This record gives sequence, structure tokens and C-alpha cells, in this order.
Amino acid sequence: MKRFVLALCGLLLLGVLALGGVYIWAEQGVRQAVAPPGAPAVEFAVAKGTTGRGLGPQLVSGGLIRDARLWRWHLYRRGGLSPKAGRHLVSPSMTMEEVSAALEAPPLPEDVPFVVIEGWRLRDTDEALAAAKLIKPGAYLAAASHPERFTAPFPLPTRGTLEGYLYPETYGVIPGEFKVEELIQRQLNTFAERFYVPRKDALAKTGRTLHDVVVMASMLEREEPVPEQRPVVSGILWKRIDKGFPLGVDATSRYELEEWNDRKAFLKRLRDTTDPWNTRHRKGLPPGPIGSPTVASLEAALQPQANEFWYYLHDAQRRLHPSRNAEEHEALRRKYNVY
Repeated sequence: MKRFVLALCGLLLLGVLALGGVYIWAEQGVRQAVAPPGAPAVEFAVAKGTTGRGLGPQLVSGGLIRDARLWRWHLYRRGGLSPKAGRHLVSPSMTMEEVSAALEAPPLPEDVPFVVIEGWRLRDTDEALAAAKLIKPGAYLAAASHPERFTAPFPLPTRGTLEGYLYPETYGVIPGEFKVEELIQRQLNTFAERFYVPRKDALAKTGRTLHDVVVMASMLEREEPVPEQRPVVSGILWKRIDKGFPLGVDATSRYELEEWNDRKAFLKRLRDTTDPWNTRHRKGLPPGPIGSPTVASLEAALQPQANEFWYYLHDAQRRLHPSRNAEEHEALRRKYNVY
């Protein structure tokens, strides 16, 4: 009987020691983060109706905690968890208590898409931002008129505006927290990422400045609706520049119009031989870009296609018809009734 009691006491002691070991393991696991301090935070989405216990496997698969069992123990000790549905910033360097606090905090604000259309002028983007009630009219134009306030890995204009360098794209913005300077910086960063950085060596070999390429690309964006045909048009326009012929790009005469498609005002500008934007009469590039070009237009401006053509026009279906001389060009005008 005495031996039985001793054996039972021994088993109980082993059980207590085992439980103590599990408790110490669990406590250490709860307090120990997956990654060392400084690990970057990631967005963790909590679906509506998800319970605290139900988040365990998701946190494990996201590399934010090690063990779902430890997560359950942590919640038991904590008295539960009431996560807020939405997106939260959580880091693998957080302890479970810190993760819990982050998931109970208000979620990140939900952003909405704002689209900058290809070829838009600064004034067009300004109007769209104002219409979306993100800015007061003129705020975007005013900010973009101070290039010195922004940074870029390429030379920014020292005078004038950032026209042509603010990349057209869909940007997520947060109503109520929108800052026009942040959008402009993001557009400059996108321009650098999509075009300048991967092609700066190619640009250096052309002998042309980045600004000249941007000006040409802005015209190509408006002149040629089919991206695959822009290198052909680019070849024609650069040839006319290099040989001292006027470009004859009518889109430049629309640039300063309040409404791009105001035909009456446009025809008046075409007749004004003193207008610096009138490339029917003035040689060389216009004073600056006429809108926001895409990568397709920038690449076409950077790498024009050599060809035998000097003129071009588009028919009613917007198909390109290049010609080798004035006689061919006039014949195509009559054929497609383009005047």
C-alpha cells in the first residue's frame, strides 16, 4: 500500500512538472515574437464576423504567429478578443498581445480609386479632383507649379510646371485624408519606376534630353490613338524637327484651351501665327509637354522608327495613313476627306 501511494505521488509530481513545463512553454511562446524587432508591418485583413479564435490559423499562415494553440491560450488568459473587421497593420516582430491590440484598434481607412486619364493636362486632373471633392479648384495646378517642392531621380523642370511628368494611372486615395502633394509625389515616383529608371541608359545614348522626349511623347499620346503605331509617327516628327520643318501637330494648339474640344477656339488658335504653341507655323518643339504621356508614348519618343514618310493623317476610323511627300498627302486628304 505504501509503495502504491509513493508511486501515485510520483505520477502526480510528474504530472505537475509536465503541466508546469507546458505552462512555461506556452507563456514564453505568447511573449516571443516570430521575427526580431524592426520587421516591416504587413496588411492583415479581418473578415466581418470572424472570431478571435478563428484568426489563429490565418495569423499562422501569414507568418505573424507561430502556433494557433498558443494563440488560443493567449486569448484564454486575455479574456477573449473582439477584432475589428477591415485591414490592419501587423508586424511579425509583435508579441501576441501587441497583435491582439492592433486587431482591436480601428482598421485602416478604405481608399477609393482616382483615375488620371492618359493625355490629361494638369488642368484636367485638377478639375477631376475638384469634382471628386478631394481638393478646392486650382489646388493641384498650384502644387504642380512648384517643381522645387518635389524629388525625383531625374531632372525636374526648373521653370514652369510638372506637366508631362505626372504619370497617368489609377491611384488609391483616402477621402478626408487626401493631400495633393502626396499624389503628385506618387505620380513622379511612378514615372521614374515605369519609364526613367529602366531606360535612363538608353536615353543617354539618344543625345536628346529627357524633357524633349517627354514633350514629344505628350504629342504622340494625343496624335496617335494606336500605341503600336506611335513609333512610326515619332519617326516622322523627329525627322521634321531635325530637318527644320514645322511639326504641324494641331494638338499643340489645343493645349491652352479651357475646353480641349472647343472647335471654334481651336480654329482661332490655328490662325494665330504668333502663338508659340502653333506648330503649323513655328519650327521646333512646342514650349512644353501638352499632357501626361504613357510608357508606350515615352518609348516611342525614345526609340522612333526610321521610315521614308514626312506626313501622316487619320481617316474616319482613326487608321493611320503616312505619306512620302506633299502630293501623296494631299491625295490622301481628298480620298479620306480630311481637312
